[in-house]
Order: sequence, then structure tokens, then C-alpha cells
Amino acid sequence: MGLTRRGKGTKLMVVTDGAGIPLGTLVASAQQAEVHLAKATLSRIRVPRDRGRARTRPRSLVADKGYDSEALRLELRGRGIHPCIPRRRGHRPRPGPKPNLAGYRHRWIVERTFAWLGNFRRLVTRWERLAHVYLAFVLIACLIISLRAISG
Repeated sequence: MGLTRRGKGTKLMVVTDGAGIPLGTLVASAQQAEVHLAKATLSRIRVPRDRGRARTRPRSLVADKGYDSEALRLELRGRGIHPCIPRRRGHRPRPGPKPNLAGYRHRWIVERTFAWLGNFRRLVTRWERLAHVYLAFVLIACLIISLRAISG
């Protein structure tokens, strides 16, 4: 019997602000590529403002090589988001100006947020059978991280 689509594994997608505070999360099957989950993850951002509607669009998006896709870059630019995504090895450089990757040096902030989430033992191994129950524990961890940042 071969591999099934159900499989084992969960992919946790997190969007953070400049300080590493989680703004949006998504739990999905591990078989899906990050590129296909990026749009759904970005749609979960809701940052309240003093006046008006909540902000749903970041100014820039710093992502790793797993998000390297020209279609994603075009979609982000169309929404007014500056993509900072390095190219994978083996891909020929595009004609025109070199991409500005100056913001990539802040990628460690996202990795630190994943390390903070890894400090919650309940999230390291997914014991929950249902994805929405696991997402609830992830959201509780994000809430605790946010409260620690405000109080400390």
C-alpha cells in the first residue's frame, strides 16, 4: 500500500511583525507547498488601528527560498506588498534590475518566533487529531507571546 493523501505532518505558517509578535497563523497539511499557502496565511492578518478598518496588508514580506515563485511575487506587488524573497539555486536570473534583498537580514525575527512557539511543549508534537484543536493551542501560545511582549 502506497502513501495516502492523509499522511502525517502539519505545516504551521506564521506572519509576524517587526518585533516577532504573531499577526496571523495557519495550520495546514505538510504535503502542501509554502507558496500555495502564502495567500491564505496573509488573508488572516488583522491589525487594528486607532481609526478606520483594520490593516490587512503588510508593507513588505520577508520569506525564505521556499516561497520563490514569480506568480507569488507578481500577486504581492499587485496588492502593494514589497516581496523580499531570494531566488533558489539553479534558477537563471531574470533580466532587469537585481531584486532588493536588504530586508532579508531581518528573517531571524521570524525564526525566533518559531523558537518561542517551540518552547510550548504542547505544540512540538501534535497530539490532537483535529487540526482546529491544534490551531487553538497555537493561538493560545501566540496570545501568551503577545502578552509577554506587552508586559516585558
